[in-house]
Amino acid sequence: MRISGISKPEMVLIGVSTGGPNALAVLLPALPPLGVPVLIVQHMPPIFTQTLAESLSGKCVLRVFEASHGQTAEADTVYIAPGGRQMRLAPAPDGRSMIQITDDPPENNCRPSVDYLFRSVALHFPGRAMGVILTGMGNDGTLGLKLLRRRGSFVIAQDETSCVVFGMPKSAIDAGVVDEVLPLEAIPARIARMVRGGSL
Repeated sequence: MRISGISKPEMVLIGVSTGGPNALAVLLPALPPLGVPVLIVQHMPPIFTQTLAESLSGKCVLRVFEASHGQTAEADTVYIAPGGRQMRLAPAPDGRSMIQITDDPPENNCRPSVDYLFRSVALHFPGRAMGVILTGMGNDGTLGLKLLRRRGSFVIAQDETSCVVFGMPKSAIDAGVVDEVLPLEAIPARIARMVRGGSL
């Protein structure tokens, strides 16, 4: 595990696919107020992400929304990428982070794509995020995590036992871009400890 060069994260990025709604229903309600935004790419078609956000919102301390173009990423708010579209983060003129929703092509046959979000944060906000890769099929997220980690981000992957499909976490682990592998139930406390204190 890396120790040097890791700073207190200013945002949390989560990528998830198959088994995601149930995983998020465990993870998000267990998160306390963090003082940072949480951005999620869940592989889903249109309409379903709005329903997912509404379902999670009633269970969480944090506010949960389907993301909209032009929103500022605010603390203690969860933004879920709209199904069938891409979500990225860009610096606003005032220096804050602004969500952009686009119709850019799919990546890894996915829209929204985890790599698309993660790459935008690695490029525009290097070292300021932590990445979390959860249950899902395929390898979406691995390249984005590689960029994030190279620029100083801490990366957590869900362990095989608690995954519905171990594809996405396994791809990231095999690529050597993960700092810690944890069961789903342990991830919320780890996120909170990192964000609140930058503690390893």
